[in-house]
Amino acid sequence: MKIKRSKGEKIFDVFNFVFMTIIGLLMFYTFWNQICISLSKPELAIKGGLFLLPKGFSVSAYRAVLKFKEIWIGYRNTLFITVVGTALAVFTTSLLAYPLSRKYLPGRKFFNIFIVITMLFSGGIIPTYLVVRGMGLLDSLWSLILPTMIIGFNVIIVRNFFSNIPDSLEESAKIDGASDFTIFLKIILPLSKPVLATITLWVAVRIWNEYFHGLIYLSDRNKYTLQLVLRDIVTTSDPQDIMDADDLVAIPETLKAASIMVVTIPILIVYPFVQKYFVKGVMVGSVKG
Repeated sequence: MKIKRSKGEKIFDVFNFVFMTIIGLLMFYTFWNQICISLSKPELAIKGGLFLLPKGFSVSAYRAVLKFKEIWIGYRNTLFITVVGTALAVFTTSLLAYPLSRKYLPGRKFFNIFIVITMLFSGGIIPTYLVVRGMGLLDSLWSLILPTMIIGFNVIIVRNFFSNIPDSLEESAKIDGASDFTIFLKIILPLSKPVLATITLWVAVRIWNEYFHGLIYLSDRNKYTLQLVLRDIVTTSDPQDIMDADDLVAIPETLKAASIMVVTIPILIVYPFVQKYFVKGVMVGSVKG
């Protein structure tokens, strides 16, 4: 049966479509603008103006950026914290969410409230810094992984998804002699691919874009992540001052744009592989409390 929509609802739909389209185009253009600048010929890019397409075509900026050894140091460090940090975060989040999803857990309500409190209040920058320093994690890549390994919001999303898995599966496994940990590894996790893929995407993007904590905890340039290297390139008046190459056929604008692309594009490539799980994982994990 087709539901007849009122005139007001139709007007709202049109307005909403137009508004969201404009917002989407504005956001896309900022990204496209950087692509166009990075691929433009330096002598044309320096003139500025509106970039709908590259002005001329040159990859000299990319050659210059890829010759910059600190970019590769940043890639090495960022790949490490992203891969290791995401794996640890997803596993420990799931490990915490599973018992919280079981109604027979003693003190379940207290622990759930405790998790929610962490979403509203935190110790602050200085206490967290003191904890990291006390653990001997300063100037270590682990300082970008361990302090934010478990996020309360992610725990709640995963817990709610686990709560929708029928109890009969767990009961049948226990009758066959399976332990709680075996049930978690062989039944719960395989059935939770949508929410795990969603959390993986959230965590991976957050860690890949990690900037502030690295700025606080890291001083050794050999431990710099891509975002810190990008900061040095973008904030300096002339990137050629820090890129020790005398044959750069580029200008600051094209170098900065190329650096942004080199840092941004890899994480964008990940999204299509988890897109099919994303909506299902968010929706199912958010409807049950």
